[in-house]
Amino acid sequence: MSSFLQSLIDPKKNWFALQHMKVLSKRLRNYGLRYDDLYDPYYDLDVKEALNRLPRQIVDARHQRLKRAMDLSMKHQYLPNDLQVYCFSISTFLTIF
Repeated sequence: MSSFLQSLIDPKKNWFALQHMKVLSKRLRNYGLRYDDLYDPYYDLDVKEALNRLPRQIVDARHQRLKRAMDLSMKHQYLPNDLQVYCFSISTFLTIF
């Protein structure tokens, strides 16, 4: 990717990217999700393979977060503030090596 495009999406260099990251982080934290939870393994085969290679404990925690988020969404509620502290919304577990 060109350096110009990288500077556009880098939150350290672009104010709009930083604001987008803050809003996205807040919305994910409201439901107790991480950014990597948004990837769909049925749509992307690489994500499916990455999830197959992860330890079972991490995959189970991901499924639990998704179930809790769907339940909260159906009830039109957010995760309580004391539980939102423990959710690291930007931390990733699906990284490229």
